[in-house]
Amino acid sequence: MRHSSIPGARGRVRPLTLLGDPALHTECAEVTDFGPELARLVEDMFATMYAAEGVGLAANQVGVPLRVFVYDCPDDEDVRHVGHVVNPRLVEADGVVLRGPEGCLSLPGLEAGTERYDHAVVEGFTATGEPVTVHGTGWFARCLQHECDHLAGGVYVDRLSGWRKRRVLRKAARAPWGR
Repeated sequence: MRHSSIPGARGRVRPLTLLGDPALHTECAEVTDFGPELARLVEDMFATMYAAEGVGLAANQVGVPLRVFVYDCPDDEDVRHVGHVVNPRLVEADGVVLRGPEGCLSLPGLEAGTERYDHAVVEGFTATGEPVTVHGTGWFARCLQHECDHLAGGVYVDRLSGWRKRRVLRKAARAPWGR
């Protein structure tokens, strides 16, 4: 495999935006320039996601308020899905609602049982402007929904209530990065 064909191989690791930063609760803007800067952003996002050992990353998690996310995530059948979506739209989220453990690179080390549909479809574009449709089931469907939430200015904690939400926020406040 050529070095340049590995996602993130040429990218640089960028600092992660952590819970508490207003950027995570601000809706991201549509991408209008599909040029070299966008390609560089996607490469950097892959490099950052891999360095943090994540399965998905939204642009606002590296301080860029644009509608872009990358992923390298297995589904429940252990099929690996790798790619990126620019200007994604979650066009389907259906099937069975499952509560499963969900974490986030912007809340390192924390997770909580979060309800998500087990099927999702996202439409958008590649960094070169080609239309793309991504279908996800199981864990990968969770990832797609999670990343779309980020671009709308949300984090998984926003979907929690009661003791689950209180517990995660308490742990976040005590985390070394939360102070």
